[in-house]
Amino acid sequence: MGKIIYGDNLPILQQWQENTIDLIYIDPPFNTGKRQEKHTTKTSIDPKKGDRTGFKGKRYKTVHIETTGYNDKFDNFIDFISSRANEAYRILKDNGSLFFHIDYREAHYCKVLLDEIFGRNSFINEIIWAYDYGGRTKSRWPAKHDTILWYAKNHKSYTFNYEEMDRIPYMAPGLVGTKKANKGKTPTDVWWHTIVSPTGKEKTGYATQKPLGIIKRIIKIHSNPNDTVMDFFAGSGTTGEASALLNRNYILIDNNPEALLIMKKRLQNYNPTIINSEDTNTLPSIR
Repeated sequence: MGKIIYGDNLPILQQWQENTIDLIYIDPPFNTGKRQEKHTTKTSIDPKKGDRTGFKGKRYKTVHIETTGYNDKFDNFIDFISSRANEAYRILKDNGSLFFHIDYREAHYCKVLLDEIFGRNSFINEIIWAYDYGGRTKSRWPAKHDTILWYAKNHKSYTFNYEEMDRIPYMAPGLVGTKKANKGKTPTDVWWHTIVSPTGKEKTGYATQKPLGIIKRIIKIHSNPNDTVMDFFAGSGTTGEASALLNRNYILIDNNPEALLIMKKRLQNYNPTIINSEDTNTLPSIR
């Protein structure tokens, strides 16, 4: 069962019943101070008007189709996150977890904030998602990772399905023997995974879409079939697709009209319930 809720996540969360959600993953705006944009283009062979040279010296013309995105700037980012993180703690079940995805600009401030809300003992892991794509600055070390902070509501009892972990290749398989090499090893707290390919089937056109593989790993290990997973900065709906594929219920919340349209299209085969939080007649169904 899936729900997509259009509206401001804070008042929606404030109305949610406590101790009802098994897992929360959020990828809030990173407070980059910039507008996050996704440019959609198409190319065609045009020997006369081509603006770039491609395979075998052929000239290609690039045509801009559309630009989508949102502004990623807050005067007080921590206050913005604090109220929502408090609600996340309240609505999580006692064995539930929060996965908080952020980048280097705000990660340290968010860690301190979440320590205060969940308690330092409830901080379980700092997961580093490392990727290798895009430009490389010459003025400093290029930033090629995001941070995912894992907090358990109860540090003594939380869902962690170790046997559900995907296996990854050994970097030196000759040192561990054939049996181990064939089985692979479990991941550490550093996850190497490519970003969503700009030309791949997974792309939705949403500016900050996260890879399905990253979210599926979190959901598979930190929840069980038929559990309820929430993402209240849902964006492109990756959490919803990952949940549906793994037989979990999902609740997606976002107030960006573009995100709503993308999620409806992406998840149409799973028939989610669409709710407008501004329609008071539908509010009881979100609890």
